[in-house]
Amino acid sequence: MTDTSAPTTAAGKPLGSTVRLLSILVIIAGLVMLAAGATTWFVVQSQLADERITVSDDADNFAGKQIKGPFTAYAEAEVIEKHALEASGGKTYAELDREDPNRQVVMTGSFLRSSLFTSVVSFGVAALAMGLGVVLALIGYALLAVSRQLNAITPASSSTS
Repeated sequence: MTDTSAPTTAAGKPLGSTVRLLSILVIIAGLVMLAAGATTWFVVQSQLADERITVSDDADNFAGKQIKGPFTAYAEAEVIEKHALEASGGKTYAELDREDPNRQVVMTGSFLRSSLFTSVVSFGVAALAMGLGVVLALIGYALLAVSRQLNAITPASSSTS
């Protein structure tokens, strides 16, 4: 005997409809992640642009460019570190004596670098969310194609002997 009936779940429901539901949920999750990542990216970019900060002229890259993306933010953070170390004679905040007048300059530099690195990380997380959103949407689309194939299998009225 050969069974040519459509595949079903343990509950007796056609497997194609279950896969279709899963595909729709995965596509929606992907689109939500894509939208959330894009929103995060553009909010961080807008906030940085509103500060009207430009990369220092002595930067290795992007000198004179406005900071509104991960690469310009990173470039300026590197310049701030260079300037802070020059002001402190190569010492970090933790290495300076409490009475050293340069301690405040180095602390401010560390704060500014941390703020810029936070935006760099935010851009990275946003890019990751967008990338995963695209992958999930593609997986959902593939599952939708599978569900169509499963639904195309027509149940036989009876089994053959």
